[in-house]
Amino acid sequence: MSGRSAGILLHPTSLPGPHGIGELGSEALRFVQFLEEAGQQLWQTLPLGPTGDSGSPYSAYSAFAGNPLLVSTENLVRDNLIEHGPLEKKDGPVNYPEVTRSKTVTLREAFVPASRRMAGKVSDPDLEEFREEHRSWLEDYALYAALKEKFREAPWTAWDGDLAHREPKALARARRELVEEVRFHEWVQHRFFQDWGEVKEAANRSGIEVIGDLPIFVAHDSADVWANQDLFSLDRSGEPSVVAGVPPDYFSETGQLWGNPLYRWDRMADDGYAWWVERMRMSLTLFDAVRLDHFRGFEAYWEIPAGEETAANGRWVDGPKDALFSALRKSLGDLPVIAEDLGGITPEVEALRDRLALPGMKILQFAWGSGPDNPYLPHNYGHDNWVVYTGTHDNDTTAGWLSSASAEEMASLRRYTGRESVSVRDLICLAYSSVAARAVVPMQDVLGLGSGARTNTPGTTEGNWAWRVDGAALTPELATRLRNLTETYGR
Repeated sequence: MSGRSAGILLHPTSLPGPHGIGELGSEALRFVQFLEEAGQQLWQTLPLGPTGDSGSPYSAYSAFAGNPLLVSTENLVRDNLIEHGPLEKKDGPVNYPEVTRSKTVTLREAFVPASRRMAGKVSDPDLEEFREEHRSWLEDYALYAALKEKFREAPWTAWDGDLAHREPKALARARRELVEEVRFHEWVQHRFFQDWGEVKEAANRSGIEVIGDLPIFVAHDSADVWANQDLFSLDRSGEPSVVAGVPPDYFSETGQLWGNPLYRWDRMADDGYAWWVERMRMSLTLFDAVRLDHFRGFEAYWEIPAGEETAANGRWVDGPKDALFSALRKSLGDLPVIAEDLGGITPEVEALRDRLALPGMKILQFAWGSGPDNPYLPHNYGHDNWVVYTGTHDNDTTAGWLSSASAEEMASLRRYTGRESVSVRDLICLAYSSVAARAVVPMQDVLGLGSGARTNTPGTTEGNWAWRVDGAALTPELATRLRNLTETYGR
């Protein structure tokens, strides 16, 4: 990863674009150009996997596949796969059920001429190469997606028993019966990887590193769990026997019950953590670096018996610790990874992060009201191996936070900055001026937007992951202001 630098956190779904969602076409390339003009060297995204109607990128149907909603409609027109007039940009929040319906129609329309070419014995060498390169996950994902449609989006545990338990004859029969659907999903993935590759290549040519996000856990209803049931703690019916979460703390009397199935780390160790090696390999194909979400779970994780209504009745269980990262480095070399070390972090977690020499995270919204020893205050960073943020996708926007912060927090912030009236720009300047090697600011904070623009409110299910940037806001004047800040603070 680059040295002293600055960047912006913006998920591609938040870009302008047709179909009511951001895509990996001209608007993504335009955002790359904006980053370059603004002197930014980092672009951070959320996970890029396929999502359901909630739109949550942290509850994806695959840890390897890309989100079909991001496939560029413009590029389908460019490649003569669909006939389309001028594509009208649709502004406003993402309506995931509506977008999924309309985008699926477009993709299926485009697949018809593509499939005709394949049926006409004019093979697509790029697609065949893609299928071969990604065979380890693509075959299972494409069949899983086809079966999800066959069973009307039911989770895999509700499918016919022989399919849920992956009996070889049943899988072979399904592949024959659903061959066209399987090919469709393989083709969609090929389009996603092509589109994302063009965007990432443009970013890298402009001197911009792309930082992705790798959640520690995967969704139970996913191709990953269905295809690798022996690697997860499941009962005989395929349901989780224990699930993930975090214990009660200052913020929640009952903790957080996430519900993800937990790994059988002992079985993963038996084959040298091969599934994790391939997962990290894929992430470092898509991105130049990744933020490793819930890093503390690799040291110890909170295990909750399935069926509990809250996270209170759990226990701490040792994670794989150094052994996993040794296996990753043995196969992949140095790991450009950011440790998401937020929340209830113990000395053992900090020691693991430091032994691995991974940069941790500093969030400025957490820095105020608890005295000068607060570890999120810039003068306490101690060294530069940090990524500092004004806030993350789980925080309120900084403008929203400033309007709702406690009197104690605001008094602390005013004393620290020496200002009677503190603005979003002041917090951005604190991040930029800190010793942290990398400073990343959410796009909402760059624009000074209020709470209505926040990305996610943890613990809620409505209105998340839907915010989109107005393309008209990415002006040359805004780029100039950001470039001036990066130059002022040596980023």
